[in-house]
Amino acid sequence: MPGKIRRIVTGVNDAGRSFILSDAELPTADIAQDQPVAAGLWITDRSPASNAGNDDPVPDGVIATIPPAQKGGSVFRIIDIAPDTGGHRAPEEMERRGAKVSRERWAKQPGFHQTDTVDYAIVLEGEVYAVLDEGETLMRAGDVLIQRGTHHAWSNRSDRLCRMAFILIDAEPLANH
Repeated sequence: MPGKIRRIVTGVNDAGRSFILSDAELPTADIAQDQPVAAGLWITDRSPASNAGNDDPVPDGVIATIPPAQKGGSVFRIIDIAPDTGGHRAPEEMERRGAKVSRERWAKQPGFHQTDTVDYAIVLEGEVYAVLDEGETLMRAGDVLIQRGTHHAWSNRSDRLCRMAFILIDAEPLANH
């Protein structure tokens, strides 16, 4: 399944009729063959979200880590998680994208981070371990993890990409976390 993500967006025209507003492959930047993809598909800035207008909140498919600064937003993205042998993002990159990083946890498992969100994480293809402070579980295609603002990391111990869909919803920070 490597490659760009096809995103189709609906809208309403001036006559009040539904139509396909856009049909594009994201991200718009060039991606080398068989390289992991990270594509932002949609962002909302509040809940309930507005369906008015035809503006595209992520026209280039650039990935967002957390919902917008306004409370009540959401992020929908698809990410390919490369095998662990390919390395992990730097903690500084995760922090720039809004994640909270504990260097102590990172030293034990690269990629450990936390966000003030409720995340619906769905494995679309492949397999990956969801790693927590205490324990881990293997997830395969079709499995869903409800990640509730906890410190976590992803570990792909296979020899192929794992494609996941993530829906992140703004949440209150956990106390003492």
